[in-house]
Amino acid sequence: MYYRSLNEELREKFGEKLYKLALDGGFTCPNRDGTIGSRGCTFCLGGSGSFAEGQCASVSEQIERAKRRVEKKNPSGKYIAYFQSYTNTYAPVKRLEALFGEALAHPDIAALSVGTRPDCLPPEVLELLARLNKIKPVWVELGLQTIHEQTAEKIRRGYDLSVFDKAVKDCKAAGLYTVVHMIIGLPGETPEMAAQTADYIGKSGADGIKLQLLHVLRGTDMAEQYAAGEFEVMSMEEYISALEECVRRLPPQMTVHRLTGDGDKKYLLAPLWSADKKRVLNAVNGAFRRDNVVQGEHYEV
Repeated sequence: MYYRSLNEELREKFGEKLYKLALDGGFTCPNRDGTIGSRGCTFCLGGSGSFAEGQCASVSEQIERAKRRVEKKNPSGKYIAYFQSYTNTYAPVKRLEALFGEALAHPDIAALSVGTRPDCLPPEVLELLARLNKIKPVWVELGLQTIHEQTAEKIRRGYDLSVFDKAVKDCKAAGLYTVVHMIIGLPGETPEMAAQTADYIGKSGADGIKLQLLHVLRGTDMAEQYAAGEFEVMSMEEYISALEECVRRLPPQMTVHRLTGDGDKKYLLAPLWSADKKRVLNAVNGAFRRDNVVQGEHYEV
């Protein structure tokens, strides 16, 4: 069994494990403010930032608050500042520079990670991120979710696959480390369709991938669809089986940043088995050992 884990890469690059501190820059999203749409992606409750510190505090204050929550687990005292909620490049460059610069100036921050949409990376933003990358490492995390256009329309993603392709190309040209998010178990998708998305990401030029289980959260449009019986969620066994094939199709050098995900338990509607993250990860690792899953064994150039 082998997959290239985030911890492995962090130890190579920084000499130790780092913890991410989820921060809230007070951003919105073009899929919510009316530019593209007004209701966002159907699965989205809070812009994937359920665990971020509150935006009422300054970046430095948020960092200190978040540190207190995890400092017992992190003897190194070094962290990654993760701007997570909504679209974290969807603002004037001066505002982005102020927020990101404040985070990078903190002595305990070793790197910056910025979650965003592929259609929100104009040249001036890429130029800023490339400049900041010379101070400390900057990661760009792109929410792709699926390569299948029919699914993308169903979940109201709001951009075509070609936009993603250009975003990855532009990030790499700017020298930026790039991570891509995908969701396994989207309505109407088969395990093979998820594997095709993983395969595409593996060949996109991105450096890392986050493999995420679909969480149905109360208050989302997807929750209404689920309650109406329009789709079913995966069992843990089905998810792990699909996950195994996704990992097998990734190139050996791509870093796997995540094998599942955290759905906020206050809002989690389904699947309820995912609430016990420790049990899920133990089951994943046990299955990977049992089935001798090796990253890249089904990868084809």
